[in-house]
Amino acid sequence: MAVIELENVTKTFGSTIAVNDLSLSVPQGSIYGFIGPNGSGKTTTLRMIMNIFYPDKGSIRVFGEEVHGACTYRIGYLPEERGLYKNMKVREVLKFYGGLKSGKDVSSEVERWLERLDLSDWANKKVHSLSKGMSQKVQFIASVVSQPELLILDEPFTGLDPVNADILRTAVLDLQSKGTTVIFSTHDMSVAERMCDFIFMIFKGRKVLNGTLASIQDEYGYDTIRIRTGDGASVLKDLRGVEKINDFGQVQELRITRDCDPHQVLTEIMKKTRINSFEISKPSLHDIFLRIAGPEAREVNDA
Repeated sequence: MAVIELENVTKTFGSTIAVNDLSLSVPQGSIYGFIGPNGSGKTTTLRMIMNIFYPDKGSIRVFGEEVHGACTYRIGYLPEERGLYKNMKVREVLKFYGGLKSGKDVSSEVERWLERLDLSDWANKKVHSLSKGMSQKVQFIASVVSQPELLILDEPFTGLDPVNADILRTAVLDLQSKGTTVIFSTHDMSVAERMCDFIFMIFKGRKVLNGTLASIQDEYGYDTIRIRTGDGASVLKDLRGVEKINDFGQVQELRITRDCDPHQVLTEIMKKTRINSFEISKPSLHDIFLRIAGPEAREVNDA
């Protein structure tokens, strides 16, 4: 069953087409990752699902029904622009949001989430006294405390330290295991690779990728050599059959041409330096993102 269905959805702001003829289906119980450059249409799409914006064309169905605001009590939403009543105490603001959304007393849920996210000692502090990371965790609790069936998170991990990001990731996965459908947007390709059942990429308002990570990578094949050498990237220049090198410092990714034998490339490198590790693989999501939306893609389109 699809929890969300978008069919030929278009949204414009003046002369700008933010979302262009977008169709998308989000299965129940999945984690669906939205990726794309800034200004690509991710947040606009999420806000249309939440009935904050209305599409100019096309239809949006949530839980099988056209979106008219009636089903939003079943949806938890963490917006990109965080917004909490700064002069309210943490416990009070969470009870307020939870009660407003569900129409019932959520005190026990609030206490459970405060303890889980290590915020119990801050429950009686005012929101304005919290650090950015703490405030973000409180905002997350506000989006889940009403026990929504669908959870929409816009850049939930941005600005969090590794410990708190891991706490939130674990919480999201736990919610999915209990049946919650999760959509989140992210600029962190490694998070999308590890967490998402499906990945959707929007670029200049249009859908350019959609599917499982494996199915997306299959479109490109095994055209990448991931390698670590004794001398780093300096010895990898001017190799036959290598059309691009992504240098990550300790590790380099070599993109090879379709007619290139990767073992010949490795033989050439072995003549120059010691190879500490290598892997012939499909491209990472990071590399695929850059192929579609990076400087290299812009050069091709401008040519």
